[in-house]
Amino acid sequence: MEDNKTQKFRCEWGNISEIYKLYHDTEWGKPLHNDRQLFEFLVLESFQAGLSWITILKKRENFRKAFDNFDPTRVALYSEEKISELMVDSGIIRNLLKIKSSINNAARFIEVQKEFGSFDKYIWQFVGFKPIINRWKNFSEMPPKTPLSDIISKDLKKRGFKFIGSTIVYSFMQATGMVNDHLTGCFRYEEVNKD
Repeated sequence: MEDNKTQKFRCEWGNISEIYKLYHDTEWGKPLHNDRQLFEFLVLESFQAGLSWITILKKRENFRKAFDNFDPTRVALYSEEKISELMVDSGIIRNLLKIKSSINNAARFIEVQKEFGSFDKYIWQFVGFKPIINRWKNFSEMPPKTPLSDIISKDLKKRGFKFIGSTIVYSFMQATGMVNDHLTGCFRYEEVNKD
């Protein structure tokens, strides 16, 4: 626990719980270039739709086990039997549409890797291979989506990805550091700009 002398200012949501604090301080907004981890966030963000992010974080390890550590080559081959297993797995979000979308998206993810050499090269091209650095002073300024997330969502859908609307894409961009949406007063704001 931080005492008053060592307490750092962080984005308000990062103080809600210990699980949020850890995620905020170590992951959110940090530029991510590992394809497996990018696929993990793509899946988790789509599962989060309509739910709170803390629900996903609490189940994250269960998701990793259930989805073969988010290996897209394995997920793309999931059978009806595997889908049935996932639908009775209380450790994850049991939503048939989201499960089937994740399997479809794994196959599309692999197609993108083949076309561009990596999903990383494909997705980061939209921001010119460097994070967009925003300057929000409070969360009320932050949009749920942007014209750029609209463009990315449209391109992903054109490639056959499902459950990938603009709001989900923008959350993905925030999580993977394609945009730095830490508040300017947050101690992580400058840290992620150096990554």
